[in-house]
Amino acid sequence: MSFDLIADFVLGDADVPESALNMAATLLIDTIGVAAGAAGLASGRIASDHAFAFHAAGAPEYAAHMMFDGRQASIAGAAFAMATQIDNLDGHDGLNATKGHIGCAVVPALFAFAERHPELTARDALKTLAMSYEVAARAAFALHSSVSDYHTSGAWNALGVAALGCRLRASSASQLRHAIGIAEYHGPRSQMMREIANPTMLHDGSGMGALVGSMAALMAMKGFTGAPAITVESDESAPYWTDLGKVWTIEQNYIKSYPVCRWAHAAIDALSGLMRTHGFHSQDVTHIEVNTFAEAAALYPGMPTTTSQAQYSLPFALSVMLVRGHIGPEDISGAGLSDAAVAEVLPRITLREAKHHSERFPAGRWSDVTVTLRDGRQLASGDVHARGGPEDPMEMQEIEAKFQIMASSLGTARAAALWAMRARLLHSDTTFAELAALTRTPAEKHHD
Repeated sequence: MSFDLIADFVLGDADVPESALNMAATLLIDTIGVAAGAAGLASGRIASDHAFAFHAAGAPEYAAHMMFDGRQASIAGAAFAMATQIDNLDGHDGLNATKGHIGCAVVPALFAFAERHPELTARDALKTLAMSYEVAARAAFALHSSVSDYHTSGAWNALGVAALGCRLRASSASQLRHAIGIAEYHGPRSQMMREIANPTMLHDGSGMGALVGSMAALMAMKGFTGAPAITVESDESAPYWTDLGKVWTIEQNYIKSYPVCRWAHAAIDALSGLMRTHGFHSQDVTHIEVNTFAEAAALYPGMPTTTSQAQYSLPFALSVMLVRGHIGPEDISGAGLSDAAVAEVLPRITLREAKHHSERFPAGRWSDVTVTLRDGRQLASGDVHARGGPEDPMEMQEIEAKFQIMASSLGTARAAALWAMRARLLHSDTTFAELAALTRTPAEKHHD
């Protein structure tokens, strides 16, 4: 596929299916909910303070508000801060085949770039968002197929951010080409499994992906040049771009039920299903055996002491589900990290890699769980796939319930107004600025 065709897709008036726009609206509001839920995390506070202090806009036309913060930074700074904030509450959407996340970078970038365009309609914003998902997804496919290391999402969602920025600032095709080249060249090709082994606030690299992608678009439009992106223009990458504008991968994204790494979700769903069916509680259980894929088996094994560790711990997530019957932001931060009842369950859990589950990754996220009860019964879940994707989508009322939990710090009226925007975004008379206005003032912050 020639770059001219890619430029036509990014910069032109592509015919985006209504189903893709509807999914874009849902993913957008879901990501906003995660941003609100993450406003009290130390990682988000540090990132927004840093952006305010060190990434301020010297020129007013390049300033943007940080979501749920109230302060302004530069476009790139605001995108970086909010992507970091969202990335550090692992409740945002993803796409199985990318082995990562798009929305946590492109949604903050959309808010940052759109602030200078109050005339932008909500439908055009959704088209821009859908386009950026498609670019980022194919960059991910191409990168994963061409390198041996498993890189964080920032390595490739930076290209989606660059494309988004170029579209909203009406760049030329040449400027877009340079922007994507800059974004790929400077994208954070950090090793994901290092973060899995030692969970920190680095998380999935999407903060730096948003920063690099935003800067790439802005610099390219000032004449800065970049080498052609290998993941876009090499012969080896060409097959991943041939269906651009024909297959809308945004419709294949999953929405998370829990704010923890989705590698853990299949096992959590399996355990919660057994709990609903058989009605047992934590005190009834002597052992839980989990068969899962290799990457999930490598998640943090011990009792976490930080929010980052908690989000990357499969045994901890299962312990929380068994003890509390749910997993929310409060369960993976603050006092939730020192719950004695959860800690007491942890030694009863055994993880094993199962070859048949590993062979189905990354296309699927499968696990099976066997629970042994004190009365001697063994309850087996069978193979379970993580919910939330096209294989087993969440109902809209479930997505709304998740949003209300995530956005609870905003107050009932504001959260309700934000959720109502999901439907309004599809109307031709709604502006994106109406949605943005609801994210301008701070959320109530409860720092971890």
